Amino acid sequence: MKTLSELYYSNDHEWVKLEGNKAYVGISDYAQHALGDIVFVELPDIYSEFTSGDTFGAIESVKAASDMYIPLSGKVLETNGEIVDNPELVNEDCYKSWMILIELTNKEELNELMNEEQYNEYCSKEK
Repeated sequence: MKTLSELYYSNDHEWVKLEGNKAYVGISDYAQHALGDIVFVELPDIYSEFTSGDTFGAIESVKAASDMYIPLSGKVLETNGEIVDNPELVNEDCYKSWMILIELTNKEELNELMNEEQYNEYCSKEK
């Protein structure tokens, strides 16, 4: 399982890359491996607003369909249309294949996410 030290992780296996008051959100390597070959990604409309823990989209693989949960409250500024058209890109590199870019409304929520070391330990207990 690949993780990146500069990211934050949720217990729902989403990652967050912080850039000032904005954050990219995607699914972790653990999640994409568990799903298998991804065949469909559904993302929200731009300017949609979410509270931490809300469902922001769906992802389907040959094995299962799963909701994606936003790890931080915010407004969607951009979605990655490339993965909607080519969902297999998430399997190829889940950390380049971000889902949404949000403007944060509560940066304090970062304290509820895990760093790389904590996330690796969390995943080791899930197996």
